[in-house]
Order: sequence, then structure tokens, then C-alpha cells
Amino acid sequence: MTSPERRVTAAAGVVGGATLLSRLLGFVRDVFIAQLFGSGMAADAFFVALRIPNLLRRLMGEGTLAASFVPVFTGYWERGEKDEAWAMARSATWLVTMILAALVLAGMLGAWWLVAVIAPGFRALVKFGLTVSLTRVMFPFAFFMGVAALQMGILNSLHHFFSPAIGPALFNVAVITSIFTLCPVIDPPVMGLAYGVVVGGALQMLVQVPALASRGFRPIRPKPLIHPGVVRVGRLLGPTVLGLAAMQINLVVDTLLASLLAEGSVSYLYYGNRLVQLPLGVFGIAMGIAVLPTLSAHAARREMGRLIETLGFAIRLVLFITIPATLGLIILRYPIVQTLFERGKFTAASTQGAAFALLFYAVGLCAFAGVKVIVPAFYSMEDTATPMKISIYAVGLNIVLSILLMGPLRHGGLALATSLASLFNVVSLLVVFKNRVGRIGGRRILASTAKLAGSSAVMGLAAAWMAHRWVAEAATAAGRGAALATVILAGMAIYVGCSYALRCEELTFLVRTLRERYSKT
Repeated sequence: MTSPERRVTAAAGVVGGATLLSRLLGFVRDVFIAQLFGSGMAADAFFVALRIPNLLRRLMGEGTLAASFVPVFTGYWERGEKDEAWAMARSATWLVTMILAALVLAGMLGAWWLVAVIAPGFRALVKFGLTVSLTRVMFPFAFFMGVAALQMGILNSLHHFFSPAIGPALFNVAVITSIFTLCPVIDPPVMGLAYGVVVGGALQMLVQVPALASRGFRPIRPKPLIHPGVVRVGRLLGPTVLGLAAMQINLVVDTLLASLLAEGSVSYLYYGNRLVQLPLGVFGIAMGIAVLPTLSAHAARREMGRLIETLGFAIRLVLFITIPATLGLIILRYPIVQTLFERGKFTAASTQGAAFALLFYAVGLCAFAGVKVIVPAFYSMEDTATPMKISIYAVGLNIVLSILLMGPLRHGGLALATSLASLFNVVSLLVVFKNRVGRIGGRRILASTAKLAGSSAVMGLAAAWMAHRWVAEAATAAGRGAALATVILAGMAIYVGCSYALRCEELTFLVRTLRERYSKT
């Protein structure tokens, strides 16, 4: 196993493990939210209100700011200019803090107009006013998450991944705590969730401070305020933000169109997307975060062969997880939603609606994860314009497909449009990258994909049979949950067994890595 593969795998393991903890806590959070608020007025208002500051968070967070910051910071560090690297980090911290403070203030003052644009279907309903109030309360969340994103960029550049990755787990703990402490004593109860979101954002920022301090970072006022490296980051960040902003239009369009559909449609999309986010966050996003510093180091040293090799490895490893996850979510979508969420105000009708959304979101899981891995390859070469252009085309496709599909498929059509647009995005990125650098190991990726698809098909057939015999016949909720867990574990065992029989390279690699770690411990 080569050094880059060791580094990427170790980093992805750290990020993936912390993300898994966060996602599990996120499911606990969503279970309680579903039980307390179901898919009715309060839930729709909360999810729309959270999406508005989330737009700003996604523009600065989720690796966006880090994707522009890491290559520049790594360039200074690799050249031995550590003082300049720290000066750039201090400059970026001050500028990001001031810009975010201004944007949050503007967002709180303009909450009424923002809700009117993003959810026009709410205008004539009581939940419009509730959505505006929730938006004002939650907007500071965007400030904390933006600063946390910059902190993550600094720490990831230094190959420290744990503190940024564990932050979302603390966020979920804060929201869960608010459900039991604030919601029962605040009127309306959903406002307690909003305060929990803000506290969770603050914790996600503060948890990274000790790691930064231990590595020598001091946020003293920089001289000059605007470092030349920050100017380079800004040039890279502009296309990155525009590209991500284009992708966020997909979410705005989904919310806007869902607000015009039957009540609960916004919530159905949220719960369906949350289930897809588990494998995507644990493996797709984790691999994208982990691979960027290594790709950036290869690019800084002009080691294009190693860069291509590392990227191909990351793609194959992500497909090893997401192909069976896609099939499993599609086959087990109804019992998964029912087992996790159907209690309290989350009714059988809510389960049907969320499972319908999950079906079409799951179709795009491999594409969602693929984009998270391939885009960092462009960023490592300080090319943020190409992903931006392709994402704009993908947004246009998503808007057209959403309008065409929402009629026959309702909210499921919006989820399917998002999946198809992401598929277009990932294919376009691969084609452009191949044309630029030459061969990227496509035959090796296709051969691996064929083996993984065969193993997944066997797993899927077995899982469908077991679900029909065991889960469907369970008499109680506890029995259904136990049967579902058994089916999932048995499906995983079948998939691993088939992959071993087909001599899948990715399984061999993971087994060898685990053996090496076990022998060391």
C-alpha cells in the first residue's frame, strides 16, 4: 500500500468514523423531531427556515471554503514558508468573521422577504409567520458554521481531521438536548429547536479552537489585513461559491416547488434526503475531505501520475460502499422509514411519503458521492472554474426536470430530478478531467464497478426475500426493528462474501488495512 493511499485511508477513516457518529445522532434527532412534529405545519416551517441559513452555511461550509483554502495554504507549507501560511490564515479568519457578521445581520433583517421567495406557497398560510420567526432565530447559525469551515480548512491542511469531523456530533447533541429541555417550555415548541440549532453551531466552532491553538495558530490582528494568499483564495473561492450557489438553487427550487404541493411535501423530502445522507456523509463527503490535502500536495509537487492514481483509488473505494448502499436503500426504503420514524405524529401516510422521496434520492447516491470525490481533484490544481460551469448546467437541467416530473411524481419527481442532475454533473466532470490529464484508470474503475454490481445484485435479491419473509411479518415495532437489523447485517455479509469470491480489489485493500492496524494495536 503506497503512502498516499495510507494517508487518504487513515484520514477518511477518522472523518468517516466521526461522521458516522454524527449521522447516528442525527437520526436520533430526526426520530424525536418526527415523533414530536410529524410532517405537519410546524415541521414544514422549521425545515424551510433551517434551509435559509443553511444556504449560507453550505456556501462557506461543507468543504467549500476549505477547498479553496487548502491548496493555497498547502503550497506555502510545502515550500517551507510556514510564517506566510500562518499570516494568510490570520488574515482569512478576520475577513471571514467580518463578512459573515454582516451577512447574518442582513439575513435577520430581511427574513420576511427571504421566506416569501423560498416558500411562496406558505404566503397565505399561518405557517408563513412562524417560518419567518424561526428564520430570524436561526440565522446566527450560519455565522458559526462559516467560521468553523475556515477552521476546518486550516486543520485539514495540517492533516488534522478529528476536531472538524466531531463538530457535527456536538451539533446534534445540542439539538437533541433542546428537544427535551426547551421545546416543552417554549411556545410554540418548535422554537426550542431553533435555539438548539444556534447552540449546536457555536459548539461546532468552539470544538476546533484547542486543536488550532495547539498547532500555533493565534487569531491576532493581521498586518496587512488582506494577505496576498487570501487574494488567491478569493479568486479560487469566487467560482467555487458560484458553482455551489448554483447547486444550492436546486434545493431552493425543490423547496419552492414542494411548498406548492400538498402539506408535508417539504418534510417528506427532508426525511428521504436524510437517509441518503448517511452513506453519503460517512463515505462520499469523508473521502472528499480526506483526499483534498493529498491531491493538493501532489499538485504542488507536480506529481500528476500520483494525483491520478490517488483519485482513481478514491473513486473505486467510494463505489465499493455506495453501489450496495443504493440498492439496499431502494429495496428496504419502506421498512427503514417505518422503523426509524413512524411513531407519534409521524403517521403511516408520512412513512409512505418519505419512502417515496427516498426511492428517488437513492437513485443518485453514487453520483452524489462521486461529485464529492472528483471535484477536489480540480480544486487541488487550483481550478474552481470548471466545476462551477458544469454545476450551472446541472442546475438548469434540474429545474427543467423538476417542473416536468413534479406533476406525475409529486415530491418524488423533485427528488428524481436532483438525482438525474447529479448524474449529469459527475459524468461531465469525469469527461473533462480525462480530456485534461489523459487516462484516469477508467478501465480499472469499470471492471471494479462490474464486480461490485454483481455482488450487490446477489445481496439485493437476498435482502428482498428476507425482508418479505421477516420484516413484513413482524407483529410489533421492536420485532420489525430486530428483523430489519438482521436483514441489513445478513445483506452486508452476503455482499462481502460475493466480493471476496470475485476477488474485488477494494475489499482486499480494506482487509489488509484492518489487519495492519490490528497488528499495530
